Amino acid sequence: MIQSMTAFATAKGAIPGHDWTWDLRSVNGKGLDLRLRVPDWIEGLDPALRARLGQVLARGNVSLTLRLNSADASGQVAVNPDRLEDVLRAMALVEDRAMSSGLSLAPATAADILTLRGVLEAGTGESDSTALCAALLADFEPLLTDFLAMRAAEGAALAQILHAQLDEIARLTQAAQDLLAQRSADIARAHQTALARLRDSATDLDPARLAQELALLAVKLDVTEELDRLRAHVRAALTLLESGAPVGRKIDFLSQEFNREANTLCSKAQHSGLTEIGLSLKTVIDQMREQVQNVE
Repeated sequence: MIQSMTAFATAKGAIPGHDWTWDLRSVNGKGLDLRLRVPDWIEGLDPALRARLGQVLARGNVSLTLRLNSADASGQVAVNPDRLEDVLRAMALVEDRAMSSGLSLAPATAADILTLRGVLEAGTGESDSTALCAALLADFEPLLTDFLAMRAAEGAALAQILHAQLDEIARLTQAAQDLLAQRSADIARAHQTALARLRDSATDLDPARLAQELALLAVKLDVTEELDRLRAHVRAALTLLESGAPVGRKIDFLSQEFNREANTLCSKAQHSGLTEIGLSLKTVIDQMREQVQNVE
């Protein structure tokens, strides 16, 4: 069964010293675009989450946000010495360049430095980060299960809509097929009327050339191939819907082919009934293309 690219899931979790809230959601996209907002001081969390999402998702713009609160009993924070050293070196370089250019900079205070990203952080040791990462990854699985369940439920609803639209395309294609005999008779009568007018107004008509032109016109107006391709596209789309694999791009391509055949059918129609069927086909196909944009 197909999957939808539209879904969301939220969850909360906690261990002693920490509590958190997950927010996972996705919308349609041409490829798989993962946007994660997780604390960068938890070593290994971001790559592990990306790898897990990549195992189960093929397409979609996916955003994952983790809001983490630390309930450290000591309430202490710590200075990251490596980050501080980098900042101080950068400040010294800037001051030297400014002095060589004749510029005077206001001195930076300790408070200014502490507000820079990464200099001051929660006092969390490596062992605590490792344990926290493991707890978060374990807690992520139920969230992912709920998220995938919603994508599956949305996919099932999409499949019903697409099946109904394909059934309608098949019905309209058969209606066009059934109309061909009447269309041929109507066109033949119209040609006979036109020929009668020509015979009355012209005396030098070449019967052989006239027959040749009528034969060429009949070939140009033949829509058998278009109807055959429409039926073939319906069968191919139904097969894709039942494949269980990510088929959104393939069905999107097929919907473009559907539209091409419907356009050709309308251009060749030369009959009000067939034109009406062609326009109805285009309407259903456009509706189907909108739905297909959400298929993974």
